[in-house]
Amino acid sequence: MSINNKIIRGIGHMRPAHSRREFLERAGVGFGSLALAFMLAQEAEAEVKRSGGSASPLMPKPPMFPTKVKSVIFLFMYGGPSQVDTFDPKPDLTKYDGKTLNAAIQNVGEVKTFGGGNNAPLMKSPYAFKKYGRSGIEVSDLFPNIATCVDDMCFLRSIYGDSNNHAPALFEMNTGSIQQGYPSVGSWITYGLGTINQDLPGYVVMEDYRGGPIGGAPNWSSGFMPATYQGTVFRPSGTPILDLNPGAGVTPEEQRTSLDLLAKLNQEHAANNPGDSNLDARIAAYELAYRMQAHAPEVVDVSTETEETKQLYGLDKERTEKFGRKCLLARRLVERGVRFVQLYSGGGHGDDTWDAHGSIVGNHGKHAGDTDKPIAGLLKDLKRRGLLDSTLVVWGGEFGRMPITQGGTGRDHNPGVQTVWMAGGGVKGGSVIGSSDEVGFKAGDNPYHIRDLHATILYAMGLNHERLTYLFNGRFQRLTGTAGTVIKSAFA
Repeated sequence: MSINNKIIRGIGHMRPAHSRREFLERAGVGFGSLALAFMLAQEAEAEVKRSGGSASPLMPKPPMFPTKVKSVIFLFMYGGPSQVDTFDPKPDLTKYDGKTLNAAIQNVGEVKTFGGGNNAPLMKSPYAFKKYGRSGIEVSDLFPNIATCVDDMCFLRSIYGDSNNHAPALFEMNTGSIQQGYPSVGSWITYGLGTINQDLPGYVVMEDYRGGPIGGAPNWSSGFMPATYQGTVFRPSGTPILDLNPGAGVTPEEQRTSLDLLAKLNQEHAANNPGDSNLDARIAAYELAYRMQAHAPEVVDVSTETEETKQLYGLDKERTEKFGRKCLLARRLVERGVRFVQLYSGGGHGDDTWDAHGSIVGNHGKHAGDTDKPIAGLLKDLKRRGLLDSTLVVWGGEFGRMPITQGGTGRDHNPGVQTVWMAGGGVKGGSVIGSSDEVGFKAGDNPYHIRDLHATILYAMGLNHERLTYLFNGRFQRLTGTAGTVIKSAFA
């Protein structure tokens, strides 16, 4: 048997797709033959799939190392929430209110913003901060409900990124790159671990009712990976996915016959076009859509939930009902084995997002009021159901905001620092990691890049960010690129 055939047979018995490189390296294969063997292996696997002998690429795979965490819920505050007005209190910002950055920080350098740069005055937070929980962590009065959960939360106050503009910053937080075309975090996780429930998508996205984020679908794209791993957009009420159900008068038997014929034709076409991931994904999508006709409507039907649970999420109030419903559906999705769920707060542009250029009070007051009770309800509901340990909840935006004023009452974008918090998923509750400088302008102690946050999310899921790779353009690509450090101090 040739070395390549031995490799292919060996790969066929290995558990996760991300282990192929390690297998080839142990087999002593050089880099030239490594790439060829990998492509041959992919062809062999595709042939097995076409012959009906292989399971879905989304079948659950074991993690690289033991973990209790099975799912991620990413709460994305699109537009850029202000760290100094939410979870990062700055007494010096009050002390230097009205003065310039140069007065508060030595050697600050040139500040480039839309709102006046170095000459713009610092602005103290209009919100009061209070200590909560046994840990005594300070939270602003924007979030009185989330504040009651601080003992289950880990605050990362020194996360920074690379772009001052929404689209590239969104791409970076979602995919690790400021350029579009790269797989999102949810895609990497479903690629590495598959998903537990084969009747629902492994990766679900719910946009804001006011619209999607800048950049749109590339924020949950699978990039250069097979399309199977991309996010599926769910609507939180009514029909979860548009055009999911068959037309009027089509019986289940007729639909099944049509799908079987379509699958046969697609498989014949796939045999003549090996390696077409879009075609493979289309075949899998038809079958998944067929199964979802029975299962997806049940997920979004919250009528079976108790009135107490609905009130916990704020479904009884017009202001909190929309985001509360998404949070409740996120719990129902992870409860049913969906691997990655992302919820957007803020949609479209301007004050419909957390983009508080004009007024921190008007903007953040609106969006925090919409989301505070639903998010606290989610954390409390997960905890009482025993799901918090197996679910990592992440809260953040594409960047933070400046401590200086813009137009007198607003704040500009600030990629230099933001606060991200995590809860559940084995994190060390009641902890604060890293800090910003005196006034919240830049990351200070223990600065962590967005790629470090990504490495940490993967770590919680039992995935090593250095070993989770995908061969593209002759290189083994990673979510974290060529860097990334797991923030291990975030875990208990």
